[in-house]
Amino acid sequence: MPNAKVLESKKAVVDALTGKIQDASSVVFVDYKGITVAQDTELRKQFREAGVEYSVVKNTLTNFATKNAGYDFSKVLNGTTAMASTTGDPIAPARIVCEFAKKNKLKTLSIKGGVVEGSVLSADQLNGFGELPSKNALVASVLGTFLAPISSLACVLDQIREQKEGGAPAAEAEA
Repeated sequence: MPNAKVLESKKAVVDALTGKIQDASSVVFVDYKGITVAQDTELRKQFREAGVEYSVVKNTLTNFATKNAGYDFSKVLNGTTAMASTTGDPIAPARIVCEFAKKNKLKTLSIKGGVVEGSVLSADQLNGFGELPSKNALVASVLGTFLAPISSLACVLDQIREQKEGGAPAAEAEA
């Protein structure tokens, strides 16, 4: 029979993990086996900069927490497992893991599965996020697309003005 204090501390850990999973916009479970301490430190730094919380978790306790949150990850929660979760950019955890593994040519660092905005996704689906640009890059791309017609219109109107005035602004600038 386990000690009552130990049991209570484990229940507290499960409750904390359950809350973290329920509050997160995305949670990604990562197999980190085979990375060096320096690589782990660099990976944690990238997660911190992106506002992603990353920690090594116990499979049994995490399994209880995911079931409390309404998900079943019992098939992927084995071996070495870390959990990356965020309340911000939902694709950030998966993108960072994929980019880090590709940049460092790591075959062992891999995504096991996860949840993005309430949907359970497989490792293959989450690895697809590694190809996507960040949320800020997507917003910048959309804004650039919106600005292109306006910029073109401004250039056309300037060309029409120059034709009608006969290039007067350029002549005045030289004089």
